[in-house]
Amino acid sequence: MASQLLLLALLAASSSIASASDPSSLQDFCVADKASVLVNGRVCKDPKLVEANDFFFSGLHLAGNTSNAVGSRVTPIGVAQIGGLNALGITAARIDFAPWGLNPPHTHPRATEILTVLEGSLKVGFVTSNTENRLITKVLQKGDVFVFPVGLVHFQQNVGNGNAVALVALSSQNPGVITIANAVFGSNPDIPADILAKAFQVDTNAIYSLQSKF
Repeated sequence: MASQLLLLALLAASSSIASASDPSSLQDFCVADKASVLVNGRVCKDPKLVEANDFFFSGLHLAGNTSNAVGSRVTPIGVAQIGGLNALGITAARIDFAPWGLNPPHTHPRATEILTVLEGSLKVGFVTSNTENRLITKVLQKGDVFVFPVGLVHFQQNVGNGNAVALVALSSQNPGVITIANAVFGSNPDIPADILAKAFQVDTNAIYSLQSKF
C-alpha cells in the first residue's frame, strides 16, 4: 500500500510539473522555420541545416527606447528572435524603465513570469483572482527576484529618479500579453460605451474620453 501511495504521489507531482509550461518536446530541438505557417507553434527546420546562430541572440545589452506615454520598453526574446526556442516552452525579455516609468497592468494568459532587477528600484505587484482581488506588492532593489503567477494581472513601476532595468523569463513559448487599459479602451471595434460605463460605474462621456486616448 505504501509503495502504491508513493507511486501516485510521484505521478501527481510529475503531472503538476508538466502542466507548468508548454508541452515537452519529443526531440532534441525544433528550430523554427521562419518561412513556415504559424499553427500552434512553428514547423521545424531540417535538423541538418541547423547552426549555432539558430540558438543565439545579440543585443540585450542595448537599452530600449522609453520615450513613450508610459515610460517603459519591453525587448522580447522569443521564437522570432531565437528560432531554437521553438517548442522549448520558455521566452525572456528585457524591460527598460525611464524614471518613474510604468509597465502598465497586464496579464500573460499562458505563462508564469519571474523578474530579476538588474538596475534601479521597482515597485511590482499582482492582484489575486476571484472576488478577493488582493494586491500583493513589494519594492524591489538591484538583484531582487519576484514571481508573477500565470494569468494574474500585474505591473512594474520604476520608483527611482534614475533609469531601471529588469530581465524576465516566462514559462511559455508564446505567453501572450493583454494590457488591460489597451484591451478595454482600445479594442477594435470599441466595446460599447454604455457597457463600459456600467462596468466602471462612470458616465459614458468619461468612457469616450478614455477610448479616444487608445
